[in-house]
Amino acid sequence: MKKIEAIIRPEKLDEVRAALERSGYPGITITEVEGHGLQKGVVQQWRGEEYRVDILPKVKVEIVVGDGEAETIIQSIIESAYTGSVGDGKVFVYDVSEVVRIRTRERGQRALA
Repeated sequence: MKKIEAIIRPEKLDEVRAALERSGYPGITITEVEGHGLQKGVVQQWRGEEYRVDILPKVKVEIVVGDGEAETIIQSIIESAYTGSVGDGKVFVYDVSEVVRIRTRERGQRALA
C-alpha cells in the first residue's frame, strides 16, 4: 500500500478532487497548510510598495491506495494540478505497512475499500 501526499494550489483543489473521483478513488483527506518551496514566496505590491509574502497558502491532499492504483492516482493529481508555473506543488509517495478500519477491525487492503 502507498500513501500519496500532494501539496497543491488551493484553487486547483476542485479539479484534483474531480480527477480523483473519475479515477475511482473518492476517499481523501484534505488539510489547509502554508509554506514555500525553492522560490521562497512571492513579491507583491500594495499601494505602490513591494513586499514579500514568504509563506503561501496551499492544500495538502492525502490518499492511501493499493500498490497497483498508486501510479494512476499520481498521474491524475499531476494532470489536474498542473499550471506550468512555479508553485504548482509536489507529490510525495510513502510505503504504508498496515491499515486498520476501526469500526470492523479489517486490516490491509480490505480496510481501504
